[in-house]
Amino acid sequence: MANPEQPQIYLISPPQLDIDSFPDRFASVLDRVEVACARLSLASRDETEIARAADALREVAHARDVPLVIEDHMMMVERLGLDGVHLCDGARAVRKSRKTLGRDAIVGAFCGASRHDGMNAGEAGADYVSFGPVGPTALGDGSMAPPELFAWWSEMIELPVVAEGVLDGDSARRMSRLADFLAFGEEIWRHDDPAARLKKLVRAFA
Repeated sequence: MANPEQPQIYLISPPQLDIDSFPDRFASVLDRVEVACARLSLASRDETEIARAADALREVAHARDVPLVIEDHMMMVERLGLDGVHLCDGARAVRKSRKTLGRDAIVGAFCGASRHDGMNAGEAGADYVSFGPVGPTALGDGSMAPPELFAWWSEMIELPVVAEGVLDGDSARRMSRLADFLAFGEEIWRHDDPAARLKKLVRAFA
């Protein structure tokens, strides 16, 4: 059956951030909205830049007992004192990540709109899978993860599922009945007051 409980919030960093100002914006959101997990998701592949951002956001997140995972850079998790990794290639690297990082690390997998990839990720040891985008987008081939996928997953699979990508008030309300976590990133960071925007989105399904 559909998820009867209110979903938890999963926060995604913007792909580019100002290391001098963003930690305060990040802290403001964590102080005003209950967040279950946060993800560092930078477009940059510069390890120095990633490490600086990770250090700053880890300090903010851990001070508030919020785990921080990093997107794809599995080999940086332990060195940067992070809580795990979010893999963007489905199930491909889940088993290796679990073996490398150990049982206590968080390992998540983005599986697009593929039920098959999600099931493989779960079998390989993922702690959660995410599907998306759940809203229309010009990115990629424009395909979306339909509500039916989340409904099937919630009924058949115990592994937590995250809905992410182009969430607005309507889609958040719809997905709140089907997903364990709703992930918000650019949907809030492009606003002057991201915490207020997130609170408004939460009110749409609370």
